[in-house]
Amino acid sequence: MLSPSSPDSLPKPLVDLEQRMRPLLPASLYAALWVDPTADTLMQVFQHLRTMQQVLHDYMPRQVSEAPPLPGELRHGWQEGTLLFTDLAGFTPLLEANADAGSEGAAALLTLINQYFSSMIEIISKSGGDLLEFTGDAMLVQFLPGRDGSDAAQAVRAGLRMQRAMTQFTALDMPQGQFSLEMRVGIHSGRFLTADIGTPERMGRVLLGKTVQQAKRAESASAVGRVCVSREVGDRLGQEFPLQPLDAQHSLVIDQLSPEELGEYDITLPRRRMASSMLMDRSIPGLSEEIQKSVGLVEPLASYLPAPILNLLVECAAQRQIPPAFPTPTVVFVNLMGLPEAVDLASPDEVDLLVRRYSQAFALIHASVRSRGGILQKVTYHSLGSDMLVYFGALGSHPEDALRAADMALEVRQIVHQLAPPRSAGQPVDIACRIGLDQGPVFAAEIGSPRARREFNILGDPVNTAARLMTLASSGQILLTESVYRAIAPHYPCTPIGDLFLKGKTTPQPTFELESP
Repeated sequence: MLSPSSPDSLPKPLVDLEQRMRPLLPASLYAALWVDPTADTLMQVFQHLRTMQQVLHDYMPRQVSEAPPLPGELRHGWQEGTLLFTDLAGFTPLLEANADAGSEGAAALLTLINQYFSSMIEIISKSGGDLLEFTGDAMLVQFLPGRDGSDAAQAVRAGLRMQRAMTQFTALDMPQGQFSLEMRVGIHSGRFLTADIGTPERMGRVLLGKTVQQAKRAESASAVGRVCVSREVGDRLGQEFPLQPLDAQHSLVIDQLSPEELGEYDITLPRRRMASSMLMDRSIPGLSEEIQKSVGLVEPLASYLPAPILNLLVECAAQRQIPPAFPTPTVVFVNLMGLPEAVDLASPDEVDLLVRRYSQAFALIHASVRSRGGILQKVTYHSLGSDMLVYFGALGSHPEDALRAADMALEVRQIVHQLAPPRSAGQPVDIACRIGLDQGPVFAAEIGSPRARREFNILGDPVNTAARLMTLASSGQILLTESVYRAIAPHYPCTPIGDLFLKGKTTPQPTFELESP
């Protein structure tokens, strides 16, 4: 039987650490630590933190996981290299076919999608790339330049290997019928700015500059089953790969290499396993000291995740997997215009202020989302700038999710409007945003390689549709699908703007604009 305890029963180092440990421990383990701080309990805490360290290490791109800043510490720097974007075609029909099967359908879909990601991640690793992020079913990969400047060719070889590996995902026989997954790949080389932004509560890693946008445009210009390169990459490749011109800016790589010529490997930068605390002393003072060290290692990485997702990871750490599901959230995409493109012409002092202003926008938008029970998943990338993926109702639904999303969108527009404009090349930067909303069933799961690089994410048609509405919106405009309109119309003024053609849709879609009350 447990005896009554108080904070004084905890070792003094852990009393001082208690608030920092709260978000990192499962509820049951936190309670056990508080009421029964024996050596056995402290050992469980240490082992859990060591597991969390590895889980979070696998959630981060290499440059973050191996050298994270302190929570709230802003840092940025220019990099040269090659970026590779992928986009998956055919996933939405597969998702819709499995959605009606409930947990069994979710498990089957997770197995398939993670077979795809595991295969691609293995190729990326063997090819020397660093997987920066998953954006729905898409990926962004970075290739740092070597001494011989071969990063462009390295990225092309990676793309060709990935396309060849896609043959295993064609003509998939499922209980619901036969399905095929196909992929587009786009590649661009250049100079871009990496920045770690945010607050001690929530950090984010972003890439800024036109190089990122041009890489995304190369993917958009590509065809399924092909690798598309920008003109800059084509110039760097010389005669190494035959190219089929698409337009003035893009070409498709013609894959004429034999398996031996393409090979399976490039010179790689191995993803190091993160240093873990080594337990030398199992006494209560020794365990307390090691727990202190572990919190110092876990806390910086934990700050890169939204609190609800971090809590999910913490509670599921022992199983090392988050159960997949088919929720019906309201999805919001916010495109922040002006700041991402301004860094290319900015002086060093101007870049500092641009990053600070971006960090301010990220922090204020995150606060607006979190105060309404939503999740700001991440900053992602689009051919027209940086996007923020937000959703309400993926981890616990609420009858007012659509209303909360609309209210947040209106406040975000006001936040962006009130940002003090920084300067680039001596001129004030015009900061604006455009926003798209949709709602509907998505696939929510931990995607990637189960024991390597992975993330919790949502995938599905509402994610794609919200992003496409955002693209069609003008500066300051908030566009909605009919389903969101019906959910919020009694409470918010909305104006019908007609039927719009959206990529991936066979018929025009009724679209509405959200107005300020």
